[in-house]
Amino acid sequence: MSSAAFRTVPSSADVVIIGGGVMGASTAFHLAEAGVENIVVVERGDLGCGSSGKPIGGVRAQFSDPLNIELGRRSLRAFQDFPHRPGADIRLDTVGYLFLLDSEQQASDFEAGVKLQNGLGVPSRTISPAEARRLCPYISTDGLVAAAYSPTDGHARPGLVVQGYAQAAARGGVTVATHTEVCGIDTAGNRMVGVHTSRGRIACSTVICTAGAWSARIGDMAGVTLPVRPVKRQLAFTAPLVPPAPRIPFTIDFSSTAYFHNSDDGLLFGLADPGQEDGFDTTWTPQWLDLFRTVARHRAPALADMETVAGWAGLYEVTPDHNALIGRSGELPGFLYATGFSGHGFLQAPAVGEVMRDLYLERAPFTDVSPLSADRFRLGTEIRPEAHVV
Repeated sequence: MSSAAFRTVPSSADVVIIGGGVMGASTAFHLAEAGVENIVVVERGDLGCGSSGKPIGGVRAQFSDPLNIELGRRSLRAFQDFPHRPGADIRLDTVGYLFLLDSEQQASDFEAGVKLQNGLGVPSRTISPAEARRLCPYISTDGLVAAAYSPTDGHARPGLVVQGYAQAAARGGVTVATHTEVCGIDTAGNRMVGVHTSRGRIACSTVICTAGAWSARIGDMAGVTLPVRPVKRQLAFTAPLVPPAPRIPFTIDFSSTAYFHNSDDGLLFGLADPGQEDGFDTTWTPQWLDLFRTVARHRAPALADMETVAGWAGLYEVTPDHNALIGRSGELPGFLYATGFSGHGFLQAPAVGEVMRDLYLERAPFTDVSPLSADRFRLGTEIRPEAHVV
């Protein structure tokens, strides 16, 4: 499945996909399934070693923007069908997502979101703090105004999704070159002509950038501005719990961004550190846990003193409006991109893989993604901020 064992990459390809995470693997699978040949995926490390390497990824359709709702909902269906297409167990657990809301403004905003979601076929609803506590016995309702819950959301294993898509893509003839770094991109006028890698040059007419937090660098090589910045996010695992934890939703304290959910024989904790500076450092720092414990003492007191046994740090790929960059470059039509998902890339990957297939084949995707063009920042067109960001 991987050309990493070889000294060189293929000398030519029709499509080079840069980035072997969930977005690159999904794109490769959907292209190969549609009969596109001569595809090479270039990944500088192992598959899924970047942002997709996180141990558990939430999957949801609870968003404030209709386009994100559509991408999330279509992806949820694909995740449910994953054992059949492409054919892999991804440990999908449909426990729902529970957002805890502590102000009237939040309650009002999420109420509007629920209305929008319901109109697009998502069975979310606003619930009382008491019902939220029935769903998640760990929480304290002190100060809660309301909660938002959607039973069809949940979580799955990103690593299994990446492998599932990549293995199916390889069966469809895709070459996956791991441990292969992109060093430069050749253009001639407005045409894409090649990609330089640490294992040789690949002549090609199309490049698809799915490089996550590293996408700005790839864009610069092609002369395409992709405003993506890397921000570290951290999480931790508890020791095995006895008695076992109840099966709970993916629970988020919206004001603090603290979240927790089941993970094997314990719980997983996470929280976005508001003081975290941009950068590619992924060193896990246990001191970060103090932030989570401070929030937990108020919102979920039993969690505050739970023993943790391990942690993990990864990168969010953040754009100025916390919405993705999906499209084809106007100046360089052979350069396509799907990046900058600001924390919701994994959950949208199946739908975005479909979209990238259709953009490459120059046919209309299931939904209009033109508002997500990277040009929106340069041209000053309408920015679509996503409110349901963690």
